[in-house]
Amino acid sequence: MAKQNKVAQLSDTELDEALSNAKAELFNLRFQHATGTLENYSRLREVRREVARVNTELRVREIAAAEAIARKEMA
Repeated sequence: MAKQNKVAQLSDTELDEALSNAKAELFNLRFQHATGTLENYSRLREVRREVARVNTELRVREIAAAEAIARKEMA
């Protein structure tokens, strides 16, 4: 997936920023949906998936860091 590779190339600070931006956009889209002013319903799905991609990449990096620490302790 091209989008996953794009997310993997971001730094940790860029990932945090992307996550906060996506969550803010998702909140606004949900608010628009609740008030009946949302025009592009497919954007909800896109932003939810974007949040999931960023969260997944953050978790992958967290696991890799924990494994690196564990390897250092064993050596």
